[in-house]
Amino acid sequence: MFIIREISPRSTLQIRQKVLRPYQPVEACVYDTDDAEGSFHVGAFHDGKLVSIASFCPEHNEELEGALQYRLRAMATLPDYRRMGAGKLVVRYAEEILEAKGTEILWCKGRTSVTEYYRRLGFLPHGEVFDYPPIGPHILLCKKLTNRS
Repeated sequence: MFIIREISPRSTLQIRQKVLRPYQPVEACVYDTDDAEGSFHVGAFHDGKLVSIASFCPEHNEELEGALQYRLRAMATLPDYRRMGAGKLVVRYAEEILEAKGTEILWCKGRTSVTEYYRRLGFLPHGEVFDYPPIGPHILLCKKLTNRS
C-alpha cells in the first residue's frame, strides 16, 4: 500500500508546513539540521503521492545515555492518510538505517498530544513537559535501538 524511501530535505517542506506549522511561512519549516552530515529524510508514498515524512539527524542529547544518538524531527502524515500505518513504516525504515550505523538511541521532542502514538512506536517519555514556543507543550521521548547489525 505504501512505498517507503529516502527523500530530499526539500521534499518534506510542504507536509511540514501543512501539518506541523500551518500558521507559519514555509521558511519556518527549514531546519538547520536538514542538510547536516549524517542527516536523512524518509517518506511514505501512496499512489505516487508523498503522504508521510520524517527527518533524522545525528544529535546528542545530554539528558540521555548512549554514545551514538539520532534525533527524529518533523514527523508528519497528511490527515487523509493517518491511522493507515504510514508513519510507523517511515520510522521502522529509518530504524533499520540507524541500527546499521550503530545508533543506540533515537529521540525526539514530541507534542504532548501525540505521546501515546510515540509509545506505540516504542518511545518512552523522559523528563518533564516543557513549552516549545510557538508550538506548545512537548516532552522528550526516546527509544533504545537494538543494533541488529
